[in-house]
Amino acid sequence: MRIDVITLFPEIFAPVLATSIPGRAAEKGLVSYHFHQLREYTHDAHRKVDDRPFGGGAGMVLMCQPVVDAVHAVEAQDAASPRRILLCPRGRKFSQAVAHELALLPRLLLICGHYEGFDQRISDLLGPDEISIGDYVLSGGELPAMVLMDAVVRLLPGVLGHAESTRDESFSPVATGFHGLEYPHYTRPREYGGLAVPEILLSGDHAAIARWREAQARQVTAQRRPDVIH
Repeated sequence: MRIDVITLFPEIFAPVLATSIPGRAAEKGLVSYHFHQLREYTHDAHRKVDDRPFGGGAGMVLMCQPVVDAVHAVEAQDAASPRRILLCPRGRKFSQAVAHELALLPRLLLICGHYEGFDQRISDLLGPDEISIGDYVLSGGELPAMVLMDAVVRLLPGVLGHAESTRDESFSPVATGFHGLEYPHYTRPREYGGLAVPEILLSGDHAAIARWREAQARQVTAQRRPDVIH
């Protein structure tokens, strides 16, 4: 997979994406990251990419020309057609299901906003997939872009050590089709702080363990996130 990012702050991505799973995925050649400075595509002599909103109001708005030109120029750098993604609060909410959807694509192009937002004509002209990572407002689209990239890259075939590593995670369907939170995990020692590992996990009965895990997952989901139960 190729991931392009158009941003005013390309330098903040490398420390995150060069480490842990995103870094190992790049080392294996399973993903490539490409960062593009939005200011390089403006026609303004002072590299200006924003202006005051028509109608008044606080803040500055990203202008059409730099963003639209950047998208077309970046897309031309590779033959694969990308999914254009605009990170913004009004977009559809990002989820594990959306991560799985995006992980099937050969190329993503992420557009990071800043300031008050984007000129509406950017969306009208480019028709991007608008995505939000939650019901809150951040200073820009860089952090949402990194969240999306981490969630998607770890789903690419060959990135994680075990093919089943992503199957039973929170919000991912296990064999039963349940999409809730993940069941509790335990490791050594068998007892700590007066609390022991549930005996069922030591039984060696894999069918019984699977039933216990599903029941636990359903219970914790009902208690903590009943909104995700369908």
